[in-house]
Amino acid sequence: MTDPEINPATPSGFAIYRRLLTYVGPYRGKLVLAVVAMLVYAASSTGFAALMKPMLDGSFVERDQSAITWVPVMILIVFLARGLATFASTYLMSTVGWQVVKEIRQQVFNKYLAMPTRQFDSTSSGEMISRVTFNVRNIAVVAADCLTVLVRDSLTIVGLLCLMVYHSWKLSLGFLILGPTVALIIHFASKRFRRLNRGIQESMGDVASVLEEAVEGQRLVKIFGGHDYERNRFDEVNERNRKLTLKEIITGAASSPLVQFLVAVALAIIVYLSSSGLIVGEVSVGVFMSFITAMMMLFAPLKSITNINAKIQAGIAAGESVFSVLDADSEQDEGTTVLDTKEIEVRFENVSFSYADDKSVLKNLSFTVAAGEVVALVGGSGSGKSTIANLLPRLYNIDRGVIRVNGIDIRDYTLASLRKHISYVGQEVILFNDTAHANIAYGQMNGADHAAVKKACELAHADGFIEKLTNGYQTMLGENGVLLSGGQRQRIAIARAILKDSPLLILDEATSALDTESERKVQQGLTELMKNRTTIVIAHRLSTIENADRIIAIDNGKIIETGNHAELIQKNGYYSHLHGSVASSS
Repeated sequence: MTDPEINPATPSGFAIYRRLLTYVGPYRGKLVLAVVAMLVYAASSTGFAALMKPMLDGSFVERDQSAITWVPVMILIVFLARGLATFASTYLMSTVGWQVVKEIRQQVFNKYLAMPTRQFDSTSSGEMISRVTFNVRNIAVVAADCLTVLVRDSLTIVGLLCLMVYHSWKLSLGFLILGPTVALIIHFASKRFRRLNRGIQESMGDVASVLEEAVEGQRLVKIFGGHDYERNRFDEVNERNRKLTLKEIITGAASSPLVQFLVAVALAIIVYLSSSGLIVGEVSVGVFMSFITAMMMLFAPLKSITNINAKIQAGIAAGESVFSVLDADSEQDEGTTVLDTKEIEVRFENVSFSYADDKSVLKNLSFTVAAGEVVALVGGSGSGKSTIANLLPRLYNIDRGVIRVNGIDIRDYTLASLRKHISYVGQEVILFNDTAHANIAYGQMNGADHAAVKKACELAHADGFIEKLTNGYQTMLGENGVLLSGGQRQRIAIARAILKDSPLLILDEATSALDTESERKVQQGLTELMKNRTTIVIAHRLSTIENADRIIAIDNGKIIETGNHAELIQKNGYYSHLHGSVASSS
């Protein structure tokens, strides 16, 4: 696997870092205090090096009693100030940094809730989760730790260099000449760190994705013996992550010692020139030792800044990934009309739709569902039935044609008001790791009283098994309702739709997971629910739709025939053949 390349179209590292710092702006008060603490830290470091001159010249050479007395006191004061400044700057910057993490995580989560369904179709959930956890954590390091080290150690370096120049500009010249070389090394390392960290974050998304699929599909893995396959998949993405991380470590391990060696070269040259008598005569022993101490103290901040460069580039790469999400388009909600009605009429007019550019799922589809009518959609797998159910609440936008609700294009309605009038029960039941009550009284229904929830469950024939749970309606159902059977989960979803009490009801294989007895009970509740409501029913079990007002048979995205059950059976066409095939197989 080659190193990931930087896309020329992506923003520069400086632009991303500047954007990251905008999140720090609201906390400028704490930032000012932190910078003051860092200035105290830098001054104390420089002050310690400066104390070498009076300590040697005054205490040891001249035996000045006042110097002998106050130099030790000043050393204590310097290190006390240094310790307090370190604590204050670290605490303040960490507070700001984790506030930034909270804010960015919330923004990304909010963006996920507003993103188009197509975006979820093309991005793995592992990658999306990795952005909120791993990537944002790297941003926190930049906002807190890296910024602290960058400012504090830069101020320390500036203070020590000023002291060195103050003592002897000639001695300082050799060190300053190496500055451009150090800058080039850091620049090269920065580009490589950023490139590698982009790859590391992508590989972490792959690791999370494979892990999530293996955990969620563990029953399938066991039954079909997919252990080796899953091990190989995980080993591949895990190995790529290891290689990229190792390259990052090697780059950091090489750049830091190289910078320190260059400083050592400057130190050696200065010691040689001073010892040879060419320059040393111009300075006292105290001045020379103060100069050397300042230069030796430069090693630590230079090492920190060189090492922190890797974390900065990781944060910039993480920011690039996170900002690409925040800058992505949200669901289009340009409608201004608020839908407010108790009756819904649906009309499809020459609707065409495709999930991909090369294959149309619906082709010039036209039909009408009158207010209060029950219309069933039948057809083979991939015929486009479930797609129709997805288009009504605008989970996807159509390519051509128009879908009207009560004569108005659904794109003219606000998304919130349109979806408020739709209840939906799909093939895949989604339950949250929450109580049974919370799963039924979800979203807009949050706050519904227990009596209303219980009545909805009675209609869905879910009340009986819920009451038998450990804590009844307050029982935690586990992730995606893992503690319930398939039929029980389906009835929870139906109860949720009943509680919403919307004028448009979409049932997409709503009874597919039920046994015959449960299906009979739920069908009774659904029959009551469908009274005076516009209902679109999608079902493979054709026995469940024989009483529909109208049946529309769809094949390959087109309407083949329309009529009620008796009419279509008498036609002896597509529906009759489909009905006969289902009956013979059951």
